[in-house]
Amino acid sequence: MEERIMKKSLKKLTGIVMIGVLALGALTGCGSQKASAAKDITIGVCAGPYGDMVKKAIAPSLEKKGYKVSVREFSDYVLPDQALANGEIDANLMQHTAYLEKFAADNDLNISKVIAVPTAGAGIFSDSIKSLKELKKGDKIGIPNDPSNLARALSILGKEKVIVLKKGIDQTKATEKDIAQNPKNLKFVTLDAAQISRSLDSVAAGVVPGNYAYAAKLDFSRALAVETLAEEYKNVIAVKTDDVKGQLGKDLKEAVESEDFYKAVSDKKSSFQSFQKPDWWTEKYKEK
Repeated sequence: MEERIMKKSLKKLTGIVMIGVLALGALTGCGSQKASAAKDITIGVCAGPYGDMVKKAIAPSLEKKGYKVSVREFSDYVLPDQALANGEIDANLMQHTAYLEKFAADNDLNISKVIAVPTAGAGIFSDSIKSLKELKKGDKIGIPNDPSNLARALSILGKEKVIVLKKGIDQTKATEKDIAQNPKNLKFVTLDAAQISRSLDSVAAGVVPGNYAYAAKLDFSRALAVETLAEEYKNVIAVKTDDVKGQLGKDLKEAVESEDFYKAVSDKKSSFQSFQKPDWWTEKYKEK
């Protein structure tokens, strides 16, 4: 009798153990699927060279770490940050530090930079003149309408002595109100940064951010002037703030600091070779 009871108890115990093993296996399977899904990442970009930079210079290193990288292109500077904050994408590469910090603060977004990358400076382009000296009184100049790129445009025009900005101002926050002298009484037309290259037929000249200049295939050798970038105007990879020190942030940083990235950017046939390098690059490779 006792032996029969013991056998029944043993069967029950074996059944419970098997159920536990199966349940644990199912949970482990779910965990593996989540881990695998976490390795599928989407990086947002805007029109220009940075989609190619992700594909050719950054993705190879990430793929070695087991990531599957997709690129999603946006048509303006607003949507990529909103998509990042909302979790629609995992990272983006389309903006400089000054823009990122202001946009995030103004819109209460928890997104932050991971690392700066080589960046194309803005240029002053024209379809009608070959020198800034040819500007006439009352001519129209196209400039970006977002605050950080508008400030950049005014700074470039100031350095080229087209206008004079007030002394002592923070030029990274300059507005039209900070123009002290405008000798030719130029008219500034604020446009979406992406539209300026397509509006050169309606203005005497336009200040076009580097990524949009490349997207429009504008010839930098024919630019009336090209910007020398301050560090805060070099483009950065951004992620959710919580991800900066997490695995994704670490892996993105390592990818940009990798030998694969260096070779892809430094290749003489690469469109990135002439881009202005961030400070960390100069310190690491002892070159600008």
